[in-house]
Formats: sequence, C-alpha cells, structure tokens
Amino acid sequence: MKSFQIAASILSADMASLADQVRQAEAAGVDRFHVDVMDGHFVASLGFSPEVVRVVRRTTQLPIDVHLMVTDGNQFTKSFASAGASRLIVHAEADWHLHRTIDSVRLTGCDVGVAINPATSPMVIDEVLPLLDVVLIMTVNPGFGGQKFLPETLPKLERLRQRIEREELSCQLMVDGGINANTAANAINSGANLLVAGSAIYATGKGIAESVRDLH
Repeated sequence: MKSFQIAASILSADMASLADQVRQAEAAGVDRFHVDVMDGHFVASLGFSPEVVRVVRRTTQLPIDVHLMVTDGNQFTKSFASAGASRLIVHAEADWHLHRTIDSVRLTGCDVGVAINPATSPMVIDEVLPLLDVVLIMTVNPGFGGQKFLPETLPKLERLRQRIEREELSCQLMVDGGINANTAANAINSGANLLVAGSAIYATGKGIAESVRDLH
C-alpha cells in the first residue's frame, strides 16, 4: 500500500478537553490537525473560530490545516493565519476568483489548498492545480461529521492522481469524509496520500491511541 499521512479532525473531538485530545492524537502518531470552519451558509452547520486554532497551536507544533467551508473564504484568511494555521483550504464552489484567493493565502505565509464537493467535477480546478499545495476531495457532502463515505468519489481521486503524477506536480491529494479503518485503503489505492479522520479517531469508543493504530 502507498504511503499516507493522517490529519486528525477536531470536529469530532471533545471540546471540553480539546488540548488533551490534541496531545493524545499527536502521541498516537497523527501527522497534522484539521480544523473545520463553517458559516451556516455555505454549509448548514456553524464551525470553529480562530480562537480554537490558537488552542490547537498552543498545544502542538504539528501542522494545522484550516478548511474554510464558508461563502467568502477571502475574508477569513488573515485571521486564521494569524491564529496559527499552517495551510488554508478554500472551496472552489464558493469562490469565483480562485487565483485572487490563492494569492491572498500566499501573502499570509500559509500553504494553500482548494476543496471540491462530491458532485463537483475536478475540471473546475484545472487552471489552478499547478498552484496548489493540496487538493481536498470531499468524500461526503460537507457540514457534518460521522457521515458515510461516498465510493463514487474514487474515480475522481484516480483522475487527479494521474494528472499530478503525469505533470510531476507537488501537491498532496487529501480526502475528507467517512474515512475509517474500512474505507482508508480504497482512498489510498485510488490516489489519496492524506486522510482526514474525525470520528474514526475521536468517536470509536476504543480510545484515541487504538483508533489511530487501526487507521495505520
């Protein structure tokens, strides 16, 4: 099986003991953390503020990805970069001016990514793919944790992986949604090299350390 990294999504963590949950996941061997920001408009849920990112940053030196599931990602880039984000990920569906937003993220010093929803064609990011550090393929419809993985997203992963390798691009290919010990292998074999896992780390009932071992 190809190599991969795990990003622990704090959406499923216990917010009352967030720092401890972050420390446990780091000790268990995750590679980075994933923070979802939701505005109640682009997705129905409300997500995390820059202060949550500050808590994670104070607790770990691992990279932090901030996933902006918001209508206007551009207005949030500076605040989350200042809070300690390592990488900012915006949605292609919510941003009409991706080149401008990519430049805006670069100016903050953060790495940059673009996410696409399950029903969105990867063609929408054709022009910007060479400019990205990561492409995030949503393998559920965004907004809620604990959803079932959508296997129809796998051909999209395969096509993107083929292009990345054909053009020798350096961007990672990330998947988010329904990733667990049963679905991870299919995602990796289809081309993903970065798995976002929330419920599969924080809500299995086995404990964080054993859950991360199961994913590995």
